Amino acid sequence: MAVLLLIVVTPDVKAQSYTTAQLADGFDYPVGKPNGWGYYVYRGFSPGGHLGEDWNGNGGGNTDEGAPVYNIGHGVVVFSEDYNRGWGNVTIIRHAFREKNGQIAFIDSLYGHLKRRSLKVGQKVSRGDLVGTIGRGPYNMYAAHLHFEIRKDLRVGMRRDLYSKSYNTYYSPRSFMDSHRDLRYESRTVRVPINTFLRSNPNRVYTSVIDVPEIDGSQTVRPEVPEMIETIIEQETSTEATTPEKSKSLFERLFAK
Repeated sequence: MAVLLLIVVTPDVKAQSYTTAQLADGFDYPVGKPNGWGYYVYRGFSPGGHLGEDWNGNGGGNTDEGAPVYNIGHGVVVFSEDYNRGWGNVTIIRHAFREKNGQIAFIDSLYGHLKRRSLKVGQKVSRGDLVGTIGRGPYNMYAAHLHFEIRKDLRVGMRRDLYSKSYNTYYSPRSFMDSHRDLRYESRTVRVPINTFLRSNPNRVYTSVIDVPEIDGSQTVRPEVPEMIETIIEQETSTEATTPEKSKSLFERLFAK
């Protein structure tokens, strides 16, 4: 029995599906809850540039390493893994909330460069729950800080390169949180779309062993082909079609003696 190593590239997009989550009754800051006490934004949001905010402890340097990071509002975890690539540990939480016009809308909040992740994908979370702790990114490549984003477009995930780096895709985090700090409390859950963005690592491959049947050489195996194609094959491989006469030019045939 022969064994072959099969390499399979995973699909880029997962099937759309839904879960339920409680409507957010407001949004707090992700550190120094609820109002960011003891922290400041070292680097802010800029369309086409820095697409989130970098939150640092007032002590500077790495004094905030290992400090708690909190979930900004009720929601469900849609991503949580060590992504490396300059990101390190990342958690993304999806939130449903009611806009002032009465419509239910959705956002994703992203917490990057974490030292430790405390949540798993699919987990329902409440406002103020622990997301993890402030880190320094993969291999301690940064000074300790929290990179924090809020996205309007639920397709982005970890593929920011594929989507507009503008206000069509992102909110300025503090502007959004300040304008949505306190929302009407509603004791009910709503359907929340999940699996809306590309796989975290589209180049990841998985390997598995498959069985290949032995060929004993006693049979000639030909693939099944449509009848029309079979006819053409027969004509082209017939004795008449393969004689030297066929290879003569049209001029030679016309003036043949």
